[in-house]
Amino acid sequence: MTIDWRKHWWKPGFTLAFFTVGVPFWMIPYSKANLPDGLYGPGLVVVLAAAVVARAYSGKSFMRSVLVMGSAVPAAVMARVIVEVAQRPTSHNLWPFEFVIAALVGAAAAVVGALLGSLLLWARRRETGD
Repeated sequence: MTIDWRKHWWKPGFTLAFFTVGVPFWMIPYSKANLPDGLYGPGLVVVLAAAVVARAYSGKSFMRSVLVMGSAVPAAVMARVIVEVAQRPTSHNLWPFEFVIAALVGAAAAVVGALLGSLLLWARRRETGD
């Protein structure tokens, strides 16, 4: 069985970005977790790279690449919020702010990646004469 990557283009990049951003952030104790500082690191490089690949090789639009790959960051933050609120209902009273901060950080990394991917796409089309 072969996989049609045009249909499932987002799954590998999103999953890798979700875990490379999430795991280090989830390991920070709640009392020391600070946004956006807790999100900076190799995970954002993976978000950027996933956006490059999604834009350059999937054939999807710039905006779709940004929205899908950038959403891995707030998804990782919300996963932590959900787990910690289930354990201690009074924690994360300001979770909407956490979500917005994470969305901005993820979008910034994804925009840079999608721009680089667009540049690669443009160069490849120019080279082949498409």
